[in-house]
Amino acid sequence: MPKKEIKIGKMHCASCAIHIEKTLKKLEGVKNAKVSYATSKAVIEYEKESAPKEAEEIIKKMGYEVKGEKEHGHGGHEHGDEEDLKKRSLLSILLSLPVLFLALPEMTGVVSFPEPLATASPILQLLITTFILFFNRDFFTVGIRMLLMKMPTMETLVSLGVGSAYIYSILVAAQIIEGELYFEIASLLLAFIVLGEYLEVRAKGKASNAIKKLMELAPKKAIVVREGKEVEVPLDEVKKGDIVVVKPGGRIAVDGEVVEGEGEVDESMLTGESLPVKKRKGDVVIGATILLRGYLKFRATKIGEETMLAHIIKLVEEAQASKAPIQRIADKVSAYFVPAVLLLAVAATLFWLWVGKGALFALTIFVATLIIACPCALGLATPTAVMVGSEKAAQNGILFKSAEALENLHKVKIIVLDKTGTITKGQPEVTDVIGDKKALYYAACVEQKSEHYIADAILKEAKRKRIKLKKAEKFKNYAGKGVEGYVEGLRVRVGNEKLVKFSKEFEKLEKEGKTVVGVEVGGKVIGAIAVADTPKEDAKKAIEVLKKKGYRVMMITGDNERTARAIAKRVGIEEVLAKVLPHQKAERVKELKKEGMVAFVGDGINDAPALAMADVGVAIGAGTEIAIESGEVILVKSKLEDLVKAIEISAYTLNKIKQNLFWAFIYNMLGIPIAMGILYPFFGILLNPLIAGAAMALSSVSVVSNSLAMRRFKPKGIG
Repeated sequence: MPKKEIKIGKMHCASCAIHIEKTLKKLEGVKNAKVSYATSKAVIEYEKESAPKEAEEIIKKMGYEVKGEKEHGHGGHEHGDEEDLKKRSLLSILLSLPVLFLALPEMTGVVSFPEPLATASPILQLLITTFILFFNRDFFTVGIRMLLMKMPTMETLVSLGVGSAYIYSILVAAQIIEGELYFEIASLLLAFIVLGEYLEVRAKGKASNAIKKLMELAPKKAIVVREGKEVEVPLDEVKKGDIVVVKPGGRIAVDGEVVEGEGEVDESMLTGESLPVKKRKGDVVIGATILLRGYLKFRATKIGEETMLAHIIKLVEEAQASKAPIQRIADKVSAYFVPAVLLLAVAATLFWLWVGKGALFALTIFVATLIIACPCALGLATPTAVMVGSEKAAQNGILFKSAEALENLHKVKIIVLDKTGTITKGQPEVTDVIGDKKALYYAACVEQKSEHYIADAILKEAKRKRIKLKKAEKFKNYAGKGVEGYVEGLRVRVGNEKLVKFSKEFEKLEKEGKTVVGVEVGGKVIGAIAVADTPKEDAKKAIEVLKKKGYRVMMITGDNERTARAIAKRVGIEEVLAKVLPHQKAERVKELKKEGMVAFVGDGINDAPALAMADVGVAIGAGTEIAIESGEVILVKSKLEDLVKAIEISAYTLNKIKQNLFWAFIYNMLGIPIAMGILYPFFGILLNPLIAGAAMALSSVSVVSNSLAMRRFKPKGIG
């Protein structure tokens, strides 16, 4: 289903995002909509071709700005937003200072101005404050419009609070009512709010730096061979099949396969791996990585949006735009927050008027209550932590495809590990050929049409022994059992005991932890081939750490019980699910989910259903594209140590989210009653609206700053 990303301007709080999202979801032809206050974006999935344009129009009608839209792809905070707010906050503060100066006689009762300044003071305050309000008019246009649409937002609170102080002061200045001028409150309040918003956007920009940094990795130009000559061309002119040249210190332009030369490549920016990787003919190179030493020529295989870098950018961006389950709490609160604050402000104002405290006292209560309320902190608590958490993960070669996966990974109780390519290296070799010498020949002939790892090992061994092979006819693949074909008119079967009858000699090899396939020719078993795949270097330690953390670790494989047990014993796993056919893996995961949340870790095509069935699917990065598409978490380096790191990042991120939500809730729970005057009867304390405005601004900034502190976190892994 097509997606469209729209950059939205003039969103000031989480309530804005919630109201826009609800409105877009009701639009005909829109299947789903997600609006993030933290990233200032809307992403819609649509069925109707005109839906994106209609969505833009609705956003504009609500009083917001469509700053630029594009197909779902790379994005981020626009620097222009930050610059605009910086100018507005600076101008608002500078203009508020003379208003504050002119208000000194009334504020202190000591300072006095000579004529004609004393007489002109109210008019000057009115003019300067009016200009400040006009300069920040979007608060009022959006706020009042959303109130009339019965969808009040933070802009509504600001416009009513500041507007009340402004209108009250005009009535006093015009001598329609008696009282004190409140122009300095109106101007300084707005100045504080805009300054707070500038600091917030600046902090949010830092939280979303991951995508910007990734995009900056791509080189602008590449050296390609055209008509026998090396020519430098812009990156977007590189085509599939082009021979690209990389010299020492140069950045590899796109993904490709080395055709000439040798070198050492720094892949740390994409995989988190600090050691350089040796590359030679036949090896894969990744775009944006750096050739430290040597000289390489490679054939471009993936360009543009197909490259690993583009894929990573897309995944990080989608994770940052998605919503974690815990955010639903904040969203529900934010949806009712502003209307509740409006009611509380009106109730408190009426109460203090009823007890005879006067209009100015009641106005102070009304303005302070509206201004101190901060739905922004609630709205930023989860997404900013997710943004920094996903960035931290990406730096360690771990990609979370959604905020839900980032939140849930450490919550799982059971971790099911596929054997081949996950626990083991996935590069098995033939260790034994027993029986007839022609067993390897017949097996290799049939296995030419198979994509199984055993087939690869058999074909490599046949190639090593320089055996000439013939094409097999009538090839059949028996899932989880083996293969069949006709060679020289004879039916040849190569498979496990489900397809070929095993002898005690075959079973002896299995006891050694080897995978054994029998070779049957013309209905007679002529021999067997043993293949061994060794565990990855970090597997045993990673599994040990996971078990210490309290996770139930299991292994699942299509291999026989003996082979599976032998490998499991070497890495410290007690629970083994063996002889599990591809379609049964998902069924086993489904059964295990009854006992608790399950994470499945795998790398093959046959792992895709299980990855999708698990509460969290973890795909090994070196695995197939189908497995990577099915997984919600991708371990780019294909190391089990990174599963430990991913769990640590998940736990740390959720902890930060909880901290943020706690402080956001506490701030509002304490701030609003104080602003309503709860302390006045006991201590004579009345909250100045200016302090309320400053506190409101600082609450949002403090939440984002707490999320930014995550950047210092270093996952331990296996130590």
